[in-house]
Amino acid sequence: MKYYIIAGEASGDLHASNLMKSILKKDSTAEFRFWGGDLMTEVAGFPPVKHYRDLAFMGFLEVAKNLTTILKNIKFCKEDIQKNKPDVLILVDYPGFNLRIAEFAKSLGIKVIYYISPQLWAWKEGRVEKIRKFVDEMLVILPFEKDFYKKHKVDAHFVGHPLLDAISDLKEIDIDQFKAENNLNQKEIIALLPGSREQEVTKMLELMLSVRPNFQEYQFVIAGAPSLPKEFYQKFVDENVHFVSNKTYDLLRCSKAALVTSGTATLETALLNIPEVVCYRSSRISYEIGKRVVKNIKYISLVNLIMDQEIVTELIQSDLNTKNLVKELELILKGNSREKMLHNFELLREKLGGKGASDLAAEIIING
Repeated sequence: MKYYIIAGEASGDLHASNLMKSILKKDSTAEFRFWGGDLMTEVAGFPPVKHYRDLAFMGFLEVAKNLTTILKNIKFCKEDIQKNKPDVLILVDYPGFNLRIAEFAKSLGIKVIYYISPQLWAWKEGRVEKIRKFVDEMLVILPFEKDFYKKHKVDAHFVGHPLLDAISDLKEIDIDQFKAENNLNQKEIIALLPGSREQEVTKMLELMLSVRPNFQEYQFVIAGAPSLPKEFYQKFVDENVHFVSNKTYDLLRCSKAALVTSGTATLETALLNIPEVVCYRSSRISYEIGKRVVKNIKYISLVNLIMDQEIVTELIQSDLNTKNLVKELELILKGNSREKMLHNFELLREKLGGKGASDLAAEIIING
């Protein structure tokens, strides 16, 4: 079978790579062609058609500024699919791009699988109509998404969350060894996960690092994004602010707490059992537009959305400031607030089900 897979972000690269491994276990002669990143490259043994770092335009202004590039990519993708004639097209989140490709592939008679639903329950609910028309199998990873699609007469499969697979495969880590290998001192670590895009990372790190005078007994370690060069982070590094690249899970597992920019990383941090404060700030115009188009959503972090209550504090826009960061970080470093959050993380893992999402998704894709 020939599989054509499109993942447009770092989290999509992770989940698609695990899906590829599961497909290969069941279909050892599987052939892949893909848009994605380094993790998918590792599984396939060759590079992507396009790397996600050339595709990830986030926010209304950024999309508008890069519209020509996005349209060129869509045109190129359609031509590439037509030329390569895959048996199955697997779309991983990334809806603005992928739903256009779904419609095109369906017109060619190619089987279309959508793995990891776009957040249509938050905004652009009307896109469900496209999924009903152009997607053959919808595989969802959040428990409430199955009911959302059922309401819209789409029979979605809940396969469980693939992050549980990724995390269950991790080998035990020696904290002292990790510190030694990465030139860290013996102080306890506060991890900083500032995002993956240059402008966002600069803004978030300046805010996150503003708490340092209140936490001199800790060292701060920045989780470097694979999409940014190591040199970019040097301006933030000194004797008590360090940087590690491509080791986010290991860093988190060695940390006492974390400051995390909203996104998949908030869920990864929780599943690794590290207390966190969720941080989010965008340009004022993007935020104002976002407030008007996102509906019926009380939270921005996946952790709180899944649990339907605030179990991790979300500091958004003007609430994201030094005073609030210091207060919330102090609460989760010790005492009852920390214990309560860790207990809630246990309940979160139970709600998401056990491991095996990638294998179940592969089985549905292969057997229909």
